[in-house]
Parts: sequence; C-alpha cells; structure tokens
Amino acid sequence: MSGKLFIVATPIGNLGDISERALSVLREVDLIAVEDTRHSRTLLQQFGISTPMLAYHDFNEGQQVAKLLERITSGEDIALISDAGTPLVSDPGYQLVRQAHIRGIKVVPVPGASAVIAALCSAGLASDRFTFEGFLPARSAARKATLQALQKESRTMIFYEAPHRIVECLVDMLECLGGGREITMARELTKTFETIKHTTVAELLEMVRNDANQQKGEIVLVVAGSRAEAQLIDPQVLHTLKVLLADLPLKHACALAAQITGIKKNFLYEAALQMKQKKD
Repeated sequence: MSGKLFIVATPIGNLGDISERALSVLREVDLIAVEDTRHSRTLLQQFGISTPMLAYHDFNEGQQVAKLLERITSGEDIALISDAGTPLVSDPGYQLVRQAHIRGIKVVPVPGASAVIAALCSAGLASDRFTFEGFLPARSAARKATLQALQKESRTMIFYEAPHRIVECLVDMLECLGGGREITMARELTKTFETIKHTTVAELLEMVRNDANQQKGEIVLVVAGSRAEAQLIDPQVLHTLKVLLADLPLKHACALAAQITGIKKNFLYEAALQMKQKKD
C-alpha cells in the first residue's frame, strides 16, 4: 500500500506553538523532508524526535521529488516541514504536493503556525478579503512596478520583506501607494522582540529609519487595500475635509482638517486624494 505525504506546520518562533498532532506525526513517519537539516535538527532535538531527515529545498527540488514519491509509493509515510511555519507559503514543496496528487498519493495537512495569518489577525485591517503577495522584487524598479500594479487592489495585501530591504521597500510604498495608506508591520512574530505596529506608510518609514532594531528579523507587512482609508474615516470628518478642499489647496485643507478633527493628516491626505480622483 502507498504511504502518505504529511504537510506539517512548525513554530515560527515560539516552540510552544507546535501542536501535539504535529509532534505525533513527526515521530511516527519514516522520513522528514526539511529545508535545512541543521536548522530542523535543533527543532527535532528539542522534542526528542529522532526520525531521519532528508534535505529538500529550492536547489534540489527537481531531483528529490522523484525520490520522495518513490519512497511514498513503496509504503513509507513522509512529512514535509519548512524552516518555520506552514510549508509551501513562500517555501518549496509545490511540485512535491502536485505530483503526489497526480499519482493518487494521499496528502494530509497538519495545520499550525503561519506568519501570514498571525500578522493579518493582529493588523487591525480588513481581513474578510486579502491577498498574499510574498516577497516583493529585490530591485527598486521591479518593486515599484509591482506596487504600481497593486495601487487599485481593494483587498488587504500581505507581504514578506527582508530586513536589509525594509527601508527601501517602505520608500517605494510611499511613492506608489501614498504616505497615508494604512499599514501594520509585524516583526519577529511570537519571538522575544516581537513588534506589531499599526500606522501609516509615512510614519512607519520614519520609525524604521530612526530605529535600527526595526531593521532586523523576520518582517511581515500588512497593507490596507485601495479606498480602505476613506471608508474607515467618519462621514462627518469627510464632509469637513470636502468643504475645506473646495477653497484650499490639498495640503492646507488636510492640515486644517487634522487640527479641527484630531484625525492624523496622513489619513486625511489619502482620503483627499481619493476625493480628487473621483472629481476628476
């Protein structure tokens, strides 16, 4: 009889987040496919798991898929884990799971920690509809092109970002999405120095630029969809802004509206831009 392929989520930081079911599966399978054997060995040793491991990552995926499928077909159960969190979310594994389905092999998810979902549920942004965009391109020109294509995306957007690129990324977001766009940075989730900051793109850029500690660790950015800012502002505040825009330049109207209403100028600026676009 054919074995099974288990897709097992592991902690993204806090070891207490691993489930009893995940531990049971990792102990009982014949083999665990891992991204980095050194990294995963530390995790498995923490829980006294001695199951053999096999390296499976982006650079050897083509060679390892056939070997893993052959072992499952011969009756072995295999678990797939990533370095942290839920496998296949910006991690290797797609080809293995796809080929397992094609061959009729049973694929069993063992759910658990996910940085995407942890960031979304703690972001304070709309979560009924969202899109996960993974890592933005490393080069600014390509990153800007991607962000410009997402300017009118109405769903909440979730990105991963490398710490050494976070400032450059926020600079490009400021240019392409606007300084008043709501954003939450979730950094080092579940770890000792966890940071969850809900603000605007402009204010987050200033904070990160001025604090080197915020340029370290694993980073998830949750960005409000287009038009979300105006929808969150009280209608009476929007009316005040509209009246001021009729007689004042945009920046002056936003500054005065902020003084009158107590709403941050960056939020009002984004709403004012949307008003102008509708009028034009």
